[in-house]
Amino acid sequence: MAERAQYEELLQQFSAFGAVKRELGRVLPAECPGGSVAVLTLLGRYGDMRMSKLSELLAVDMSVTSRHAAHLAERGWIDRSPDPADKRSRILRLTAPGQAQLEALFERTTELLADRLSDWSDEEVAQLTRLMARLRTSFDDHRAPPPRLPPPHLLAATTRTPATT
Repeated sequence: MAERAQYEELLQQFSAFGAVKRELGRVLPAECPGGSVAVLTLLGRYGDMRMSKLSELLAVDMSVTSRHAAHLAERGWIDRSPDPADKRSRILRLTAPGQAQLEALFERTTELLADRLSDWSDEEVAQLTRLMARLRTSFDDHRAPPPRLPPPHLLAATTRTPATT
């Protein structure tokens, strides 16, 4: 396990990483803020989904997801249609203009990363990608709530060895 000082340095790097995110955000068009990009990206990656699933993936309240969806629908980038299984729910679908917008966004951010990391070797970029994916996975593992255990008095009753007769 790493030393405490290493974790403290890592925290400082996380704080400084905000500058990287802000610069990436500056290449986004004004009509497509970060929350909208996140929605487009998730729909592009996972395909059509219910608003509730999108809210879960974004880890935000349903009202926030609804605002993002409304913003994107107004621009014609997504379609919101009733869920055939539950008419109260909506299925979100990336439209052709939405797919084009997503591709343009990826192109802009990819160009910025290529420019800023131009003095990095391919192996260094690959290593950073692997480590960031591993970090994200470590945190994703902890996002799900732990399984609920039965109350202690029931747990004790179910773990006893049965008496033999």
